[in-house]
Amino acid sequence: MTDLSPEQIRSLGSQALLITFVITAALGAIMQRTNFCTLGAVSDGILMEDWSRMRQWCLAIGIAILGVAFMSHLGWIDVTKSLYTGNRVLYLSTFIGSVLFGIGMVLASGCGSKTLVRIGSGNLKSIVVFIVLGLVAYMTMRGFLGVLRTNSIDQVALNLKTTQDLPSVLSASFGMGKEQLRWILSLGIGGAFIAYALLKKSFWNVENLLAGVGVGLAITAIWWVSGHFAHLEEDPNTLQEAFLVTNSGRMESLSFVAPYAYSLDWLMFTSDKSKVLTIGIVAVLGMIAGSAISAVISKRFRWEAFRGVEDTANHLVGAALMGFGGVSAMGCTVGQGLSGISTLALNAFIALPGFFLGGYLGLQYLQWRMSPKPC
Repeated sequence: MTDLSPEQIRSLGSQALLITFVITAALGAIMQRTNFCTLGAVSDGILMEDWSRMRQWCLAIGIAILGVAFMSHLGWIDVTKSLYTGNRVLYLSTFIGSVLFGIGMVLASGCGSKTLVRIGSGNLKSIVVFIVLGLVAYMTMRGFLGVLRTNSIDQVALNLKTTQDLPSVLSASFGMGKEQLRWILSLGIGGAFIAYALLKKSFWNVENLLAGVGVGLAITAIWWVSGHFAHLEEDPNTLQEAFLVTNSGRMESLSFVAPYAYSLDWLMFTSDKSKVLTIGIVAVLGMIAGSAISAVISKRFRWEAFRGVEDTANHLVGAALMGFGGVSAMGCTVGQGLSGISTLALNAFIALPGFFLGGYLGLQYLQWRMSPKPC
């Protein structure tokens, strides 16, 4: 969009935020209704050999991958301008961060998105997780933890000559155009995820399909909002390309680590005119609102508090691990595990197994703590 007045640009930004709130409120309600959860997917599979919720995740991933490829083909978005497709592959930070995040989500009873859903359902523990996760995330982005991170694990990286999405990396080797290769890779990778989800007949019920399809479409829709609807080819104020109402200044979709920090910052310094609402902040608010509405309507709203000292300690440590790990990995299980992987970014393919490895290690720790100790 070009040739817009300042008033029209502000209006466009406000409309983008409103659309984001509606989408994420619907997403929060869907997650609350279907119990869509990364931790649940890992624990159900490992402890009960029930992979239904993992299939929900795979269906969501497949739909998001195909949705991004479709919008890229139509020219609605440019994947190379997303938050996840820079040319620096921080493979050590991504792997360590994703493993720590996975451990943290077990200790804190859920990942970033699940924490918001639980807040909307009346869980007081999750409010504490929200605050601690947001504070540690802020320290990891801009505080002393950030200095430690950038001077240590961030130093180990692979600098590419192209953006790190697979079509850009592989197009020269295959002698194909990026968009043509994106279709092929998206159909292959996204189709494989969808096929895994749908090949089991027992998976075919309203709850599972609503979870997978709803989450996948929400990720796709926010890409459209930030990368197309609120995109200016030339901002009349700066004469440069602009992605309105995003914290990174680039195209974004859903993630729930850095937006926690930005939400706390906005809540504490609202009177500062430089602190404005963004897609990430509004997504946090929308998720809580949607979950709360769903919980009240379904009569599943319940107040819940800490059970004791160990429960409190687990949640505090888990929140801190998710704050540091999520920033180091450049996203949470939704940020890298859904939004990032939908762009076919290399970092996302490193993060995804890291999340599940961390979840496995966290579950093993809790099982060890709960097992009878010899006298």
